[in-house]
Amino acid sequence: MTVSTKIEEAGFVPASRIAAIGVSKILQIGARAAAMKKEGLPVIILGAGEPDFDTPDNVKAAAKAAIDKGDTKYTALDGTPELKKAISEKFRRENNVDYAIDEVTVATGAKQILFNAFMASVNPGDEVIIPTPYWTSYSDIVEICGGVPVLIPCDAEAGFRLKAEQLEKAITPKTRWVLFNSPSNPSGAAYSEADYRPLLDVLLRHPHVWLMVDDMYEHIVYDGFKFVTPVAIEPRLKSRALTINGVSKAYAMTGWRIGYAGGPKALIKAMAVIQSQATSCPSSVSQAASVEALNGPQDFLKDRQASFKHRRDLVVSALNAIPGLACRTPEGAFYTFSGCAGVIGKTTPKGKRIEADSDFTDYLLEDANVAVVPGSAFGLSPFFRISYATLEAELTEALKRIADACARLS
Repeated sequence: MTVSTKIEEAGFVPASRIAAIGVSKILQIGARAAAMKKEGLPVIILGAGEPDFDTPDNVKAAAKAAIDKGDTKYTALDGTPELKKAISEKFRRENNVDYAIDEVTVATGAKQILFNAFMASVNPGDEVIIPTPYWTSYSDIVEICGGVPVLIPCDAEAGFRLKAEQLEKAITPKTRWVLFNSPSNPSGAAYSEADYRPLLDVLLRHPHVWLMVDDMYEHIVYDGFKFVTPVAIEPRLKSRALTINGVSKAYAMTGWRIGYAGGPKALIKAMAVIQSQATSCPSSVSQAASVEALNGPQDFLKDRQASFKHRRDLVVSALNAIPGLACRTPEGAFYTFSGCAGVIGKTTPKGKRIEADSDFTDYLLEDANVAVVPGSAFGLSPFFRISYATLEAELTEALKRIADACARLS
């Protein structure tokens, strides 16, 4: 028997660091729904985490101009000087936070920013506090980097927001970071200055804990909500905070893959070391487009915000009219996170008992041809997430199907 045959018989064994981590439940549901659609079923997919708008024309034009100028080579490792300058000015203009050029980093999406930061700072056994519901990649990245996610449930009655007493109780000598996402994926909940203040006071009492904030949905807020980032509220935390953002959501540039962050020089430098051995620089063309996105006209943001608000109101109203469901009105993002406790324990027309939110979302996909994501995928049950970043006609039809499916439960 040859050596190669022995290897084939042994099969592939994944590294222990990813043994318990699978492909995102969101992607799994999307793939399943897409396959059903390909088979001819009238599936409506409400799981996508991206705007349904197009990238602005001026941004696309900037990318084309960059290609024509030959800006298609490697750039500086963690961002061109032009883009770093635009990001620094954005932080100053919109967030009232000063980050020097060497305090700014650019990567291939905000997910890589998260990975770089955790890989550069987390030692085996270090703890990262994450309020739930949460974007599932947070905990998976922490685990890949050898850390321990400490998930703190934040229920609908608390507005899906972490309270100061919860944070105080969760902090231990092993706590390395606490991570906030406002507005949130999946709940749409956002932290006002008043919400953040007691939490930041807790962090001031624990100087070994660093603060990470994901502000990706900053420009998608409603009803006069005033977005604020924590470092602007408490500058004393700036020396141990990382403020993450990107162009994906506000500028409908998900496929361009540009995320960025501001933070202390030492952390930014350490993150560059990780990036140098992973992807090296982000796309040169995408960076040129992002300069225009940040520096160019911003007036279209309010129109898109208004469109999302209209769809939010449609979805929240329709869900709350369905017996068994209860949906909080989110402050931002383009998701609803609806409770479905009222349908747990009921039986489908095919005789299957709904024991969990994942059973309910499976039922909606199989019986109503509507794809949504269970709250269990985001660390909090029994809920389900809808992305309303889709056509109003599709939303209306999907909500009708959900109502009809719920009415058929017994």
